[in-house]
Amino acid sequence: MNFNVVSEIAETVTLCLFTDGELPLRETDQIPLVRGERDNWSIRVDGIPAGSTYGYRVNGPWEPVEGHFFRPEKLLLDPFAKHIPNPSRFVSSMCSLREDKSLIKADSGSHAPRAAVPFPDHYDWEGDEPPRLAMRDSVFCEMHVKGFTKLKPEVPEELRGTYAGLAHESTIEYLRDLGITTVQLLPVHQHLDDGFLLDKGLVNYWGYNTIGFFAPEARYAAGDDPITEFRDMVKTFHRAGMEVILDVVYNHTCEGGLTGPTTIFRGFDNLRYYHTENLFPGEYRDTTGCGNSVDLTHPHALKLVMKSLRYWVTEMRVDGFRFDLAVEMGRCPEKFSRWAPFFQAVFQDPVLEKVKMIAEPWDLGHNGYQLGNFPMNWHELNGKFRDDVRQFWRGDPDVDGDFASRLTGSEGLFSHNRRGPESSVNLITSHDGFTLHDLVSYNAKHNLANGEENRDGDNHNISYNYGVEGPTDDPGILELRHRQIRNFLTTLLCSQGTPFLTAGDERLRTQLGNNNTYCQDNELSWISWDDSPEAHEMREFFKRVLDLRRSTPSLRRNRFFTGETDPDTGIPDVCWLRPDGEIKESDDWNNGDSSSFGMLIYGAGEERALLFFFNARPEKTRFHFPDIDVKSWELAINTAKPDARHRVRSRWKGVKLVKCSLQIWMQA
Repeated sequence: MNFNVVSEIAETVTLCLFTDGELPLRETDQIPLVRGERDNWSIRVDGIPAGSTYGYRVNGPWEPVEGHFFRPEKLLLDPFAKHIPNPSRFVSSMCSLREDKSLIKADSGSHAPRAAVPFPDHYDWEGDEPPRLAMRDSVFCEMHVKGFTKLKPEVPEELRGTYAGLAHESTIEYLRDLGITTVQLLPVHQHLDDGFLLDKGLVNYWGYNTIGFFAPEARYAAGDDPITEFRDMVKTFHRAGMEVILDVVYNHTCEGGLTGPTTIFRGFDNLRYYHTENLFPGEYRDTTGCGNSVDLTHPHALKLVMKSLRYWVTEMRVDGFRFDLAVEMGRCPEKFSRWAPFFQAVFQDPVLEKVKMIAEPWDLGHNGYQLGNFPMNWHELNGKFRDDVRQFWRGDPDVDGDFASRLTGSEGLFSHNRRGPESSVNLITSHDGFTLHDLVSYNAKHNLANGEENRDGDNHNISYNYGVEGPTDDPGILELRHRQIRNFLTTLLCSQGTPFLTAGDERLRTQLGNNNTYCQDNELSWISWDDSPEAHEMREFFKRVLDLRRSTPSLRRNRFFTGETDPDTGIPDVCWLRPDGEIKESDDWNNGDSSSFGMLIYGAGEERALLFFFNARPEKTRFHFPDIDVKSWELAINTAKPDARHRVRSRWKGVKLVKCSLQIWMQA
């Protein structure tokens, strides 16, 4: 086998082989690497026993003030490791500095993560072809590999919570029946469990603490070969016509701040991988809130990330990526730029141009909210959609205009660089925050189980409990909560853009008010498959609205509405209506008569017109049908009465919507 690493400042690099049995505590062989061109250190080793693992010890200057942290007693993981078999858990011996900046000389070889020695790879993809679905035809479902199937009774017990569990026929059938086209997996890169969580008997369940950019998380494998199992899962999804998107964390690593573990980049070449302060190179510039930020303006770091992305596309066949805190990846080194080296590298890459690239368009640095400012070949999670839709249905004043903009694809955010509505990935909830059930059941977060005295998690939830905090038996409150959930789901699926569902929302999953379950690897986070009548009804409602979206091209446009009047009909492609059926004028948006209006989408050619009535008021409101050349309307969706079906003549006086409800009528 050939071993190769890169370090510009290192004085010696030593390969440490562990060949005695399963995960021996000490290395059995130490082999010096030879320095070559372009700061490459390499060695060829023959006769390595199967099942061996390895790491590196790197010696160089210990000059913390200058940003050099070489400690040969710290075993380092290969940055290109594709299989990390041993559990990745923090142990204090991995650290080089205490909080008082005194040196920790303990050897970490017994505890540090190690890579498995790779052997020839001959996986048979059996003619696999990625679905290559258009964004406007995609429906995303975010899920956790373990949490989605851990409690699923149809999945064999030994496969629950694994890649193989996701690939099980019952899982695939559930998602296909629901209408999901694309699963987005929370991080599956190998990650390190944080020390402060382990001290409390918790773990990093979500996995946003990456240690291996190439290695699928071994704890999600049912067997001892996570690479093959992951590939089998992707191949199974592709055969079912579905895509697999990875949530990836390239913006920081598990090494954290200076007192965190030295397990990878810091020990190889700290200044080549992390953003540091210009005048104080021994201090990190942290825009992620995690202690460090990966510097993709440096060729070493950029090359590593680009190779990782290509590997997951070419060798693991994934269909795209959702980039955590993606603004950090465009910092040069402080100011965000859509022409940053990383974005340019992605744009010209012939492999990556074929897959979906989705940004979480913010980080924690200065001017960290960059929604709408990513390159034209990118899509973005639309946090304004989430907030504006939540505010509208809660009945907040003065949000009608923003709500209308979100319904039509957020043109003001994305059209400036020639992007269309599909660039907006619309969401109401995600893993980070309340579930949809909890959004209408709690006024405040309830995170005491996390052991941080309820200080963690976002306080700005834009939620409402409708009279009782948490569970209740009051039928009136329950009916209103379920109606609001139907309002959210209908708004999500019938807005221009790409809908993004959080797994379990369609079946009323609750986390009991915890809006930050990142450390809860238990039934609080796992999806329950107990089918209550209410959960079944909600799931069937979701499917019906999604059927409407699929069968109606005007709900899946790749161009923004123009508002221009059709010369043949005298009607614009979209217009806004007052409850009396008349077109809203500019003054109508600001006259205080808010939270109740209509939207007419008038399809071109043979496409049928769509009429939306929105009533977020706390009282009933009567809506009149507009005076247009439509003989009759057919009720498609009624969130107050999900099973209602009937037709009315266009000249009929109108319909009365109960409080907090939505109706969609289609030209009959």
